[in-house]
Amino acid sequence: MSAINPSAGLSSGASPVLQIWSKVPEVTLYFWFIKIMATTVGETAADYLNMDLNFGLTVTSLIMAGLLAVVLVFQVGAKRYTPWLYWLAVVLISVVGTLITDNMVDNFGVTLVAATIVFSLALAATFVGWYVSEKTLSIHSITTRKRELFYWLAILFTFALGTAAGDLTAEGLQLGYWLSALMFAGIIAAITAAYYFLKLNAVLAFWLAYILTRPLGASMGDYLSQPVANGGLGLGTTGTSLIFLSIILVLVVFLTVTRRDVIAVK
Repeated sequence: MSAINPSAGLSSGASPVLQIWSKVPEVTLYFWFIKIMATTVGETAADYLNMDLNFGLTVTSLIMAGLLAVVLVFQVGAKRYTPWLYWLAVVLISVVGTLITDNMVDNFGVTLVAATIVFSLALAATFVGWYVSEKTLSIHSITTRKRELFYWLAILFTFALGTAAGDLTAEGLQLGYWLSALMFAGIIAAITAAYYFLKLNAVLAFWLAYILTRPLGASMGDYLSQPVANGGLGLGTTGTSLIFLSIILVLVVFLTVTRRDVIAVK
């Protein structure tokens, strides 16, 4: 996947005295690769805790929401982007976003159509509030606490929306896991092409791709973890989660050492 980078022409060559450090990583291929894997883990880890360990949907939701709240306190309190802390927050918010949708559908009987509409409106309201307050939706501007709070709220709704829309598409079209993944990958590729060749707005392209990587990652996770009889590869939720978490860990360590995704803006 090409790196959709919503840069607004901000320089990365500021002098040390004038540097303001972003709280989020630069948008590179590493960013998209880790994000998709974190999304996959969000799907498989939620299923593992809920069904394999028999925690149940409610208990799993409370545990993961508590862990996310703790990690976000440290993330928001940090002075600059720290790879392991940021990506831990993304993995946890992926799990929680999945669980929010699952709770609405399974525990409260909300249809996938209604859930998709609700989260679309919630995400739109978040973007409107963010833009009215800060005059930008670019992730290259995440240098204040208020902007970061808007950012994480938007991220949460993208995961919840992606879960609802992905499940709705899978159940409605009955494409199966692999074809669903190819469909979402194709849409993301089209957005990327529109960004590079048709001058699609960078911020819009970024957020569209970010939302769609959720159902893409979920389809990949289901394909790898589900039994062969159900159209999957049969790796199980444990095996799939461990594989992807290991890859994420290696990449995060690499980025921590090389600092290739650090944004310094004036």
